Amino acid sequence: MSYELYYWPSIQGRGEFIRLALETAGADYVDVARTEGGMPKMMTLMQGGGPRPPFAPPFLQDGPLLIAQVANILLHLGPKLGLAPSDEAGRLWTHQLQLTVADLLVEVHDTHHPIASGLYYEDQKPESKRRADDFLKSRAPKFLGWFETVLSRNPGGSRHLVGGALTYADLSLFQMIEGLRYAFPRAMKRIEADIPRVAALRDSVAALPKLKAYLASPRRIPFNEQGIFRRYPELEG
Repeated sequence: MSYELYYWPSIQGRGEFIRLALETAGADYVDVARTEGGMPKMMTLMQGGGPRPPFAPPFLQDGPLLIAQVANILLHLGPKLGLAPSDEAGRLWTHQLQLTVADLLVEVHDTHHPIASGLYYEDQKPESKRRADDFLKSRAPKFLGWFETVLSRNPGGSRHLVGGALTYADLSLFQMIEGLRYAFPRAMKRIEADIPRVAALRDSVAALPKLKAYLASPRRIPFNEQGIFRRYPELEG
């Protein structure tokens, strides 16, 4: 059976972290909301979903299992797709890395919606500028510097975050760098000077054959100003 991924059809957003894992592994899946009748099906599951309804997309249907939350979905998929270590300590460490990515993603979102998600960016531009200034000065270097440290200390080598093989954490860090380069291209040139291992990981992931083909295909939704990573030049100062 194909995996069924449910996420908004016009943005990368949080769903992209799941897509990257499925595409890299060559898994058979359906991006349901991008198919005819898919949006009503997704909304029905959100509004119903039985005794364990998902709060919001993305969520994944794998046989009888309906799993929500990016880190939770990847914790489930990782071993099945060959993108997680076989030992418990390794799996938990990979999951911990993914949870840290999730923390960073929230901070990226808050650079353009620091007051309320229900307000337009235009309604909170002064606050967004202050938040983005702090993010680019302090928070992004702190998070990405930590990942640089993880790579430098990995016993399996600095090409991967966990051991000596590709995991979904590597794919997620790739996506973070891609998104940050889109949203803050000038600031990232400065920040990346201090994180060469992270930049090298990004390049090695981009060169993976299946992922490279995906990135060049129509299945890869372009970054846009409706997603989490948004390019507002004024936020770079």
